[in-house]
Order: sequence, then C-alpha cells, then structure tokens
Amino acid sequence: MQTQNEPIQLHYWPTPNGWKISIMLEELGVPYEVHYVNIGAGDQFKPEFLAIAPNNRMPAIVDPEGPGGSISVFESGAILQYLGRKFGKFYPSEERARVAVEEWLFWQVGGLGPMAGQAHHFRNYAPEKIAYGIDRYTNEVNRLYGVMDRRLENNRYLGGAEYSIADMASIGWVKPYRDQGQDLEEFPQLKRWFEEIMARPAVIRGLEVGKAEREKLNLAANKDAQAMLFGQRARR
Repeated sequence: MQTQNEPIQLHYWPTPNGWKISIMLEELGVPYEVHYVNIGAGDQFKPEFLAIAPNNRMPAIVDPEGPGGSISVFESGAILQYLGRKFGKFYPSEERARVAVEEWLFWQVGGLGPMAGQAHHFRNYAPEKIAYGIDRYTNEVNRLYGVMDRRLENNRYLGGAEYSIADMASIGWVKPYRDQGQDLEEFPQLKRWFEEIMARPAVIRGLEVGKAEREKLNLAANKDAQAMLFGQRARR
C-alpha cells in the first residue's frame, strides 16, 4: 500500500456521510487530521470551506500528497473512490469486481442516504407531523433495506465477497435504523451484515470521531441549527 507522510485533512462533522470517510481513513491506517465543520453553526458556508466543497456540504478532504501536489476532493462517494484508488485497498482493481462495488456505492449515494435522510427529517425534525411524508419515506427505507437483505443472502458484503467502500458508505445510514422506523429483525441478512461491520475495530473508531461534538449540538432541540440546515436556498 502507498505510504502517506503528511496527514490528510478531513473536513468533517459526525453524520452518516462524515462517518464514511472517518471509517475509511481508520481502515487504511493513514495519518489524518480532523477539521470540524459545525453544520449547525453554518461553518459549511465559510469561504475557506466553499473553496474545497462548492456544494457547501461536508465531508471533504485535502490530500497534500495528491497527484502532482495537493488536491481537494468533495462528495463522499468521490472521496471513497479517490482513497481506494490511491491506497489500493477496499476498492478492487479487477473490472467486474469494481463494477459491483460501484453499483452499491452509488446505490447508497443516490438511494439509501437521501431516502433515510428524508425519513429522519419527517419522523424527527419536521415542525409538523405530516403523515404522508412519514409514511412515504419510512416505507421507502423499508424497501431499500429489503434490497440490501436480498443482496446479502448470497454475498457476505454489498460488493460481493470482500469488504469494500460500498459497505463503509452504507453502514452509517443503517446505524440509526430505529430513527428511520425500521426493525432489523425483519431483515436477517442485513442484521448479520450490520453486526459484523459494526464490530470492526476501525468502524468503531471511525464512528467515535467527533462524537462529543455531535452530542453538544443536540439538533433535535436546537431550533436555530434546524433553521440553518433545513431552510437553505441558493446563495451567491
């Protein structure tokens, strides 16, 4: 595996998207330093952060030892692919295996994450309990859990036989399954996968990064932070 001398800068807040990258960096065992982006305080709109993450969303990384010099990467899926290519781990080089991992990585990015996020919002943060929104997204997450469960019937991991960035991308979104109105007992293969991934030492460490900062925010009770996160429109 390629060595890393200078630490990778991880611009991060402890959420399911942020956890993807803290887990990957812990799995790789490369040096990194955390720069907290307090999304409840509006750090994501600071010019210095927008310079590396124009979508004003974390996570983002700056790798001082990138190709030809320092490189910044935003969007969690792109970061996982970049790190997997650079260090040659958790992202297979053989094309058929790589396609399988990419399918499930993008399935998470385009499906599981957004739908689980909406379920969280309507179930836990929306100022009005809108039954249609709660049912719509709770049911869709249930469907997606079923997709995972079927995939895992004949595959140890989402990408196939080997643990990969696809698993790292999804685990943080399954972790708060109760807040999504789900019961893992309905999905035995997903439950088996979940328990195995959650027991990995690097996953445990990755999920601990910034835990105290997350607890300070208490988003459920912080109306100012909710307004910051849930009322955004275009900025120039």
